[in-house]
Order: sequence, then structure tokens, then C-alpha cells
Amino acid sequence: MMTSHGRRDRLGASGPLAGRVAVVTGAARGLGQGLAYALSRHGARVALVGLEGERLARLASELPGAAAHWTVDVTDADGLAATAEAVRRTLGRPSVVVANAGVALGGPLLDCDTDAWRRVIEVNVVGSALTARCFLPDLLHTRGYYLQVASMAALAPAPLLTAYCASKAGVEAFAHALGAEVAHRGVGVGIAYLNWADTAMIREADKTAVFRELRTNLPWPASDIHDPASYVRAMLRGIERRSTHIYAPPWLRATQAARALLPAVVTHRSRQVLAARGNAPLPPTGLLGPGGAAADPARTGGPHGDPYRPEE
Repeated sequence: MMTSHGRRDRLGASGPLAGRVAVVTGAARGLGQGLAYALSRHGARVALVGLEGERLARLASELPGAAAHWTVDVTDADGLAATAEAVRRTLGRPSVVVANAGVALGGPLLDCDTDAWRRVIEVNVVGSALTARCFLPDLLHTRGYYLQVASMAALAPAPLLTAYCASKAGVEAFAHALGAEVAHRGVGVGIAYLNWADTAMIREADKTAVFRELRTNLPWPASDIHDPASYVRAMLRGIERRSTHIYAPPWLRATQAARALLPAVVTHRSRQVLAARGNAPLPPTGLLGPGGAAADPARTGGPHGDPYRPEE
């Protein structure tokens, strides 16, 4: 399903993003929503892509600059390709594409629902790759910038988050490979490494035994939850500078140098924490938060939810 009601820019903004078209997936909530506001305030015409059509429509009407929204599942190749064409017609060729859509699932691997585990990989990895593929012709034309949202989980493994860690390590490798593939054609590729942010997904996660156990036993500062506005500012600066790597909070940069040691450190700490629990169960969470509910095939009626159809 697609809606594409564009509006004229009311800002008269100047700067590297003024007049540019920026696509944000997973834009209905959290960091995607915050980044859409920031891009719009800096003069970009913003294409909002996600599964929650009503929230996207409301956000498009609230942004200070020109905006339009499309309801589509990023794992639906045909729907996403049609969305890319519609963005091109409605707002123009994108100069910035942010692959932000993502879901998470917590729990021991043996206890996780197979379909939910697979869905995390499909949305986070396949969805990111399809986003890049569908919008890459535009980025090649504009010599634009693709930003892949990753996580601290790409740098350090975490027990009870096997699907999420695998997906974020996967998109990190994907972005590095894509960057090497398109650099000679003028397209920049960046990766945003982010720690816990105070979003609906993390607030819902903290209500579960799995995530409370996981996060509260992480060493400081990795256990801290941060204001998402600081992450949005970091991503906005990175987009303006076409940064290869974005770290928020900044201390995450130091984990790059130590990442070879981190699996052993995490395993040692996890052995202590999980052994202390004995046989106390840690039931899996299911796909987390409102965004996870929107992406859950069991609730949406299929892997892609409603079929893509234009509403113009």
C-alpha cells in the first residue's frame, strides 16, 4: 500500500541537505521518526517508508518541509521497487537513503520461534539489501549517500540476541562490501553503530526478563540507555559529511580496536550470569515493540502484510 501526498517546502533552508531528497525506512517510530524530522528541518524532501501507514501519514503532515509516505514491507522486492519509482516521481531522485528498518527478538536460541527468528534476519539484512538495490540507481545518478543503521551488536556479540547480532554483523559486512563496490562511481556508504536508545522497542524490551537480564548485566557504559536525540544528531552530522562510520555514543569507536577480544570477554561474563540463574527460564520475547508487532507475519497475515497498491 502506498500513499504519496507531497507538500511544498516551507523552510527555505540552506546547507548540504537543502533541496535534496532523503529516504528513511522504518520511519514511523523511534530513530527513523527523529531522523525524518531532522532531515526535514535541514531542508531535505523526505520520503517516509515503513509498515505503519497511519503513523507515517501523520508524520508526513507534521514535517516542516516537503514529505510523502509509502506503506511497504522492505522485504517485498516488488513493492519496494515500485516505491522507489513512486518516490522518484513524487519527490525526485534521492540523494540520501537511510536503511533504518529493523526488528529484534530476545531469548535462548533453542526456545525462539523459528519464524520470528527468521523474520529478524529477513527484515534487518534482506530488507536493507533490497533497500540499497532498489534505490541504488538513484544514488548513482545523484552521486548520493547510503547509510546503513547497524548497532553495537555488530561489534560485540550478546547472548540471547542471536538473530539480532547475526543481522547487525551481516549488514555491517554488507555495507562495507557495497561501499567498495560503488565508491568509484561517486556513491558514499556509511554505517551507524548505535548503542541502546530510549525508544518504544527498548522500553518494551526492558519489560521482559530476557532483556533485563541481558542489559543490566552489561558493564558500564554499555548498559546505559541514551536519549535518541543524541543519536539523531550524530546520524545527521554523518549524513552531511558522508561519513564512512558513525558512532553514537562516541565511546563506541574504541570498541573497534578491542573487538577481537570482545567475544571472549562476553562469554566469560555470560557464563557467570547465566550459570547463576540455574534452570530459571528465560522465555523468548517475540518480535519486540510496536514496530515488531507491525512486522510480525503472524499478526499481519503474511510475510509482506498487505499487498502493495498505490493510493493516488
